Formats: sequence, structure tokens, C-alpha cells
Amino acid sequence: MTFLIIDEWLLLKPTETEQRDIFELLNRRYGKSATIFCSQYSKADWYEQLGGSASPLADAILDRIVHDGYDINITPIDPKKNISMCEVYSLARKLKK
Repeated sequence: MTFLIIDEWLLLKPTETEQRDIFELLNRRYGKSATIFCSQYSKADWYEQLGGSASPLADAILDRIVHDGYDINITPIDPKKNISMCEVYSLARKLKK
């Protein structure tokens, strides 16, 4: 099995051409390969980022993502002191060395 990791998923709203490319990619991988989506947006916001009701592909793309999928939501340890994961695990200091 091959894995595809898409980081910064939907950081920018995709154009119509990009939506078609995303749909084609996910359609070919559906049921055959694992795809991991890393996003700053919650899954509930993905529909709007994909164009919402104005995009005929938004539903089709999400259908291929959310069914048979697993969610891993990472939330801040202390929401008042929202620090990066590098800081939480002291990786920032290790990376500078």
C-alpha cells in the first residue's frame, strides 16, 4: 500500500482546475491507497474551503475523503498558551543545534 500525505490541506481555496485535479487524484486512490490530510481547518470547514454549494465537486471530493476515514484532532494543551508542537516537545532547541 502506498501513502500520500497532503500537508496544509485547503490552506488556500482551490481553483476549479485544482478541484478537478484533486477529485481525479482521490477518485483513483479511493479504496486502494491511504491518503493523510493535515489541515489547520476542522473537517467541518472543508466544504466551504472547497467552494461550498457553488462548487459541484465539493461534495464529490468530500465523499471520497470522509467515508471510511479516521480523524485525529490535535488540540492545544493549554488553549490560552497556544504554542507550537516543536515547542511542546522541545524540538525547536534540538533543531537549532
